Amino acid sequence: MQKNTTNIRFLSIEKLELFLQKNNHKVFRAKQIYEWLWKKSARTFDEMTNISKDLRQLLKDNFVINALEINSVQKSKDSTIKTLFSTYDGNLVEGVLIPTKKRMTACISSQVGCNLDCNFCATGKIGFKRNLYFDEIYDQLAIISKQAIENYNIPVSNIVYMGMGEPLLNYKNVLKSIEMITSPNALAMSPSRITVSTVGIPKMITKLGDDNVKFNLAFSLHTANEKKRNSIIPISKNESLKDITFALKDYHSKTNNRISIEYILFKDFNDSLADAKELADFCKSFPVKINIIEYNNVKGSVFQKSDTEKMDAFIEFLETKNLIVNVRRSRGQDIDAACGQLANTILE
Repeated sequence: MQKNTTNIRFLSIEKLELFLQKNNHKVFRAKQIYEWLWKKSARTFDEMTNISKDLRQLLKDNFVINALEINSVQKSKDSTIKTLFSTYDGNLVEGVLIPTKKRMTACISSQVGCNLDCNFCATGKIGFKRNLYFDEIYDQLAIISKQAIENYNIPVSNIVYMGMGEPLLNYKNVLKSIEMITSPNALAMSPSRITVSTVGIPKMITKLGDDNVKFNLAFSLHTANEKKRNSIIPISKNESLKDITFALKDYHSKTNNRISIEYILFKDFNDSLADAKELADFCKSFPVKINIIEYNNVKGSVFQKSDTEKMDAFIEFLETKNLIVNVRRSRGQDIDAACGQLANTILE
């Protein structure tokens, strides 16, 4: 007998009801099953203890739950927790729990690897394997949420799609995962607590506006100088800053959401006052807040962390232009969990 491979989490509650009806089971059981799958994040059918054994067996005979498994967990000296997950087909992805005084953030991945090959990021070094399905993205959050409670007795307050992969190149699954994460029938998180980060895919940014999304958007700029950006982000050779700016303006006009600008400071590359002026000029087109990010060492990269003095001068200049500037300090660097380092463990 061929093993069934239909993922039950791909079924809507209506399709579950139809399946139960066809197999002479009461349709209200669909709501119970759905709750086990999404609210309680059941990883096996045997966990569904308020469902009869014969129904559980029927589910086993017809479906699978392709849940992520925990491969390994590392805890940083600064309390950051990185988890290496295994997918049902043997791939590896990473997610990170970042605790701070103000928030408990889950950083999750959207793809197995990445094909953008940005010079400063470890993920691109492993290449692109495949997109993560929406339930696999969901699983990362469910597991990290449990870690937050178990380790700090504080629930996850914020979610960032800033792990492995380019979220907008896995558009359908990313939006479906957010739909489930925010659903009252699942984790019921507020979309205002979710941020999706992109390196800049104009047509997909425009689509976000057309779809009137409620979550936040972050644009990984890193330099507002076209020539410099082309040298570190290969895809930018085909996606100009002019096109991205147009798409971001369109997105803002439709959603009224402030856009976060992500900017990693690299020593003697994009950390001068001239670079700061170019960034300030770029930010005139729509309301923004700027996240200045400390660079974290990545094996094989030629970049280094910017000097403290230059970093302070860079930030001070932006603030004189009445721009909102936040500094994201390096977290989890000792376990390769910091920004840009995800996949360093996989590469070893």
